[in-house]
Amino acid sequence: MGRHIDKARFSAQEYAEFQRRLQENLATLRKLLDDPAFGVGPPSFGAELELYIIDKHGRPMAKNQEIQATVDDPNLTLELNRFNLEYNLEPTPAAGTPFRALQQQIDGVLQSLETHAAAQGASLLPIGILPTLTSEDMGPEAITESPRYQALARQLRDKRGEDFHISIKGRDTLDLYWQDVSLEGANTSFQFHYRVNPADFADAFNAAQLATPLAVALAANSPLFLGRRLWHETRIALFKQATDCRMETPLRFRLPARVFFGNGWVRKDAHEIFCEGVSLFEPLLPICGDEDAPRPGQAPPLDELRLHQGSIWAWNRPIYDPVDGGHIRIEIRALPAGPSTTDMLANAALMVGMIEGLRPSMHDMLPAIPFRYCEYNFYRAAKYGLRARLFWPGQGGEGLQERPVLDILEDMLPVAEQGLSALPIDPEDIRHYLGVCAQNLAQPVNGALWQLRMLEKLRLQRNDEDALRELVIRYQDNYRSGEPVHRWAY
Repeated sequence: MGRHIDKARFSAQEYAEFQRRLQENLATLRKLLDDPAFGVGPPSFGAELELYIIDKHGRPMAKNQEIQATVDDPNLTLELNRFNLEYNLEPTPAAGTPFRALQQQIDGVLQSLETHAAAQGASLLPIGILPTLTSEDMGPEAITESPRYQALARQLRDKRGEDFHISIKGRDTLDLYWQDVSLEGANTSFQFHYRVNPADFADAFNAAQLATPLAVALAANSPLFLGRRLWHETRIALFKQATDCRMETPLRFRLPARVFFGNGWVRKDAHEIFCEGVSLFEPLLPICGDEDAPRPGQAPPLDELRLHQGSIWAWNRPIYDPVDGGHIRIEIRALPAGPSTTDMLANAALMVGMIEGLRPSMHDMLPAIPFRYCEYNFYRAAKYGLRARLFWPGQGGEGLQERPVLDILEDMLPVAEQGLSALPIDPEDIRHYLGVCAQNLAQPVNGALWQLRMLEKLRLQRNDEDALRELVIRYQDNYRSGEPVHRWAY
């Protein structure tokens, strides 16, 4: 989705040509994946961190273009709404101390960016949804003045043909109709990329799907939206509904939403997910790339397939990248930004460790948990966080069981440790980051529970508006301390 876009309307001929190119791309990808040598290489990690821009009162500031203009760094990009920015981290090899290396990179980047933000009277904050956000902060004027985002907003709205319906029930209830996609920009995430060998993709991706509900429960950091206490990870429901371009008719609603968890376990390789995306979803931005031959050292660009895949927001999705001879990554999209850089890397370490620890057992585990139970787990974890009860395969032929997510996560810590050790990751890196997860579980606490408990305390002393502002200020103070959330003061 990073390609330059300079128009918002497209002709029938452009859509037809784009569809033709998509089919050619799929055929090329099939040939690449059939080559045993394609994409083979050492595993590596990367990440994208989305950030809020806030003022001294903890309120959002629409300053992303002003801040970006002062930063000489191509890795800093704009986001859908003017009060958000995104930073793309440099990839790092999985062996050694990758999580510490990524944390040092994030901390250094944020320290530098804070200087540029301060010149605009602003600061930056990683948090799933900013509690002080109001409906007045959003709308068409909140969308970044970029052809890319203007085109995307227009396409989603045109396909919807009516207002977007947001209905989320938690401790409080939100039910509203909204005219544009700016509500999607309320969500900020920590998207983690994991390069895997294509031959291992099916088991690794299925393991990622199985583990994602557990990681979401531990990482949840988005309990508040428009002053309401909704899901512990409200991003999951809000992102889906705020971009749902299906019209509310029985026929249209039988089609899948563009934000979804998945349609089933992967049977063979990544090709079937790319095929599914082309078959089920109409193109939003039918912009064809050049048909030039690949550059030396690069695989075919597959520009159209990559652009189309970037407009399908599955919570885990395969990424084809032509760099380094071509490779496949799993993009893990369900983790929120925040609460601290330590927490973000700890949650990523747990997720990767579970993928690698579970991967050898997937052939035996999948028959014991049909995909619909995994999807159920995902939404249960998003709604209830560490208080969720999820379905999990029993041991010793006991069958599928419903268990507290805290118990399942405790069982997964040694599995994750084994998986990380096999990559191989330095034992100290493993002990440190999985130790943070263990401490968060022991409390138990995550960003969502900290926010909810702090808000309850503040509401005893202040009105709702002042309580939310004070909540953000205290959250920022704790975030700046660098301490993981189990050490945050109330």
